[in-house]
Amino acid sequence: MMRLAWHDSGTFDQRIPTFPERGGANGGIIHDPELNMGANAGLRKAVATYLKPIKEKYPLCSWADTIQMASALAIEHAGGPKIDMKYGRVDIEAKDCAPPKSREGFGDNTGLPDAKPPFGCGASTAAGHLRNVFTKKMGFNDQEIVALSGAHTLGRAFKDRSGTCPFGYGEANGTKYTNSQELKARKDTKPGIGMGGGQSWTKDWLAFNNSYYLQYKDQDPHLLWFPTDQALHTDPAFKPTFDLYGKDEAAFFKDYAAAHKKLSELGCKWEPAEGFKI
Repeated sequence: MMRLAWHDSGTFDQRIPTFPERGGANGGIIHDPELNMGANAGLRKAVATYLKPIKEKYPLCSWADTIQMASALAIEHAGGPKIDMKYGRVDIEAKDCAPPKSREGFGDNTGLPDAKPPFGCGASTAAGHLRNVFTKKMGFNDQEIVALSGAHTLGRAFKDRSGTCPFGYGEANGTKYTNSQELKARKDTKPGIGMGGGQSWTKDWLAFNNSYYLQYKDQDPHLLWFPTDQALHTDPAFKPTFDLYGKDEAAFFKDYAAAHKKLSELGCKWEPAEGFKI
C-alpha cells in the first residue's frame, strides 16, 4: 500500500504547472499507461486484489484518496506515526496519465529515483540523483529526503518486481529474515501472511520504526542497501539527519509524518478546493 501511494504521487513534476500534466497523487497508477511501467511491477495486485473491493464498497471515495488513505493507515497499523491526512483528491482517466516524455530521465519514467547507476537523470552520484528527483522535480529538501527514505523500514524488494534485487520468490530465494520458515515462526504474523523470499532493508520489515537508520548492509549482508541508501549516511549534508533519526525515533516519526503528508498531496486537484478532513 505504501509503495502504491508513493508511485502514484511520484509522477509529480513541479516544473509542469497544469493539472493533470504535472502528475502527482491523482489515481493515475490504476490505469495501464502507468501500472504497466517497469518500476510498478507487482502493484497490480495492490490495486485489483486489495483496494478494488474497498473502492467498490465506497464509490464516492476517489481512487486517489483510497490509495493515499491505505498507505497512511498501513504505516499507522505497522506501528508508525499517525499522519495528518486530508482528502478530496480528483481522479484522472487513463487518457490523462502524464506521458512518459514529461518525466524523461527519472527512474523508468515513473518519476521516482533509480536504485543503482547509471542514473537516468545524468547525475554522477547517488546523492546528486536523489536531489535531482526529490528536490528539483518534487520540491523536497535534504531533511525530507532522509525522512522519506526511512519508509524502507517496511517491506522487501524482489528481483521479479524491481530487477534490482538478487532475490526472487520462494523458500530458496529469501534471506534469513524473509524465507518462508522465518515468516511462519514470527509472532507478529498470521498464517498465510504471504510468500517467502525477497530481501529487506531491515530485520523487522513488518514494523515501522527507525531501524532503517541502525541496520544496514555494512553491518549485515542479509540486508538490502542500494547506493541511494548508502548516500544518506555518507553524504555530508544527509548524514546529520540520518544519524539523528537513528538516535531519536520520535524525531523520525514527526518528520516522516510531515514529509509523507506533503508527498501524498503532490500535484493534487481538490474537490472541494481546500480538501477536507475525516
